[in-house]
Amino acid sequence: MTLKLKLGIPKGSLQNATISLFKRSGWNINVNGRSYFPEIDDEEISCAICRAQEMPRYVQDGTLDVGLTGKDWIAENESDVHMVADLIYSKVSARPARWVLAVPYDSPIRTLSDLQGKTIATEMTNFTRRYFAERKIAVTVEFSWGATEAKVVSGLADAIVEVTETESTIKAHGLRIIHELMQTNTQLIVNHKAWQVPEKKEKIKQMALLLQGALRGEQLVGLKMNVPKDKMEQVVNLLPSLNAPTVATLYQSEWFSVESMVDRSVMRDLIPKLIKVGAEGIIEYPLNKVV
Repeated sequence: MTLKLKLGIPKGSLQNATISLFKRSGWNINVNGRSYFPEIDDEEISCAICRAQEMPRYVQDGTLDVGLTGKDWIAENESDVHMVADLIYSKVSARPARWVLAVPYDSPIRTLSDLQGKTIATEMTNFTRRYFAERKIAVTVEFSWGATEAKVVSGLADAIVEVTETESTIKAHGLRIIHELMQTNTQLIVNHKAWQVPEKKEKIKQMALLLQGALRGEQLVGLKMNVPKDKMEQVVNLLPSLNAPTVATLYQSEWFSVESMVDRSVMRDLIPKLIKVGAEGIIEYPLNKVV
């Protein structure tokens, strides 16, 4: 009988991004309507969907062997789980999100100590209480289930602790950030007992390797071009590649074919520079995984 690895997929804003990441990694996950148990094209894995906030608890108690959740929710639950891999991705950007303290723009509150005796609204109550207790600042922390920015705007709280990537929602509500409490990104987490099972451990390591490879592939592109012999040095000096580029001679020619992997973010500036120094026939192509 095949040993099933129980995998948790985070419900909500990360669900589609997670399924897309798994697809680029080699696994197709199919969510059927409102089902909490998606199909996956791997007989060694079974899937379940649950909220990222609850994922650490389900992995810790063994309901799930492995799951994806934020570093923030691991801290919030003080969960005893094995963290296998950092996976920086989201529905917005490929950078860590931040939990920040924000107040109304015209608030006299400027520092953490100014919050002495004040009320803070947040979804991450346990972490926030510990954070202020460690700094010996007495605050009242109230749970907020969504629309947290509105709590401070309407006067229900003096400040909020909220997660942000772009700060756009916070600014749109007329708030300003006065402190960053932590940065967070998605983690692949594993139950300690599952990690001790050789077959499961090997499968989880395979999963981590391919997920991270897919994320690297998303950040990089392949670049190929033809370069005359007398321009090679200038072209190679422009390429910010992971390793030295691959260079091959063209048949009966003084030209070379040059191929490299380059960070996607530099391409709009790099291609005109390459053309300027003599490169021709430039091809940019996507990379599925870089391992």
